[in-house]
Amino acid sequence: MTEAVRVLKHPMAKYIRTDRTPFIYCPGCSVGIVSGMLARAIDNLGIDFTKVVVVSGVGCTGRTSGYFKTGTYHTTHGRAIAFAEGVKIANPELSVIVVSGDGDVAAIGGNHLIHACRRNIDITVICINNFNYGMTGGQFGPTTEHERFSQTSPAPIGNIEHPFNLVKLAASSGATFVARWTAIQVRRATKSMEKAIKRKGFSFVEIIGACPTAYGRMNRLGDGLAMHKHLLEVAEIQNGLPPHEAELDYARRIVCGEFVDIEKPEYTAVLEEAHRRAKGE
Repeated sequence: MTEAVRVLKHPMAKYIRTDRTPFIYCPGCSVGIVSGMLARAIDNLGIDFTKVVVVSGVGCTGRTSGYFKTGTYHTTHGRAIAFAEGVKIANPELSVIVVSGDGDVAAIGGNHLIHACRRNIDITVICINNFNYGMTGGQFGPTTEHERFSQTSPAPIGNIEHPFNLVKLAASSGATFVARWTAIQVRRATKSMEKAIKRKGFSFVEIIGACPTAYGRMNRLGDGLAMHKHLLEVAEIQNGLPPHEAELDYARRIVCGEFVDIEKPEYTAVLEEAHRRAKGE
């Protein structure tokens, strides 16, 4: 008699296209960890995932949308937020979530980021910041720290530019929810994603991640395990800290927490009201 074999399924498999696994991410990369956070956030909220749209651009993080069973949109480089705004305006009932890398959202897509914050359109942006353009060879980008090495800022000088602090940028541009966590703070980051998705307005969650293949190798930061252990050691939680004080120094101190949580009129609601008034309703 043949004994029945019990097949165990991952609890988040209902959200992930398992036929496309294993993920393409390098060993030690944080993007897969963050994808798991997002799946759990959607599950914890109990929202209808057929009414969720995950939008991503180009880069390592840009592959995220292809792994979700929700509505998805894989867009061009730097245009994820612009496409997401179009989706939200076309159907305000959808929960629209952008998953993007630091290069995609803050360099070529930086203009879209600041104006989406300013408009306060109801989308959630999850930015995985690994300090470089990982997929295209490890070039320096807008968050690469001063004097760090990359394929385009090699030794002995390193990067001569100074980086954006994305928490400060999002907050000063008008986002109504702003948080930062590391990829190792899974439970805290997942809870912030839940709050961000529920927030009626523009939400920005930065996740500081590891890129051992490119950034870690160029700067001798160790493998994925070493880099994630380091993130835990230097993370300093200060919920409610004024965002302009949320400093980020990879080597010494990464200030984490929820820094902005406010209410103000949301763009699509204001737009709908303007249309009603124009019609004389």
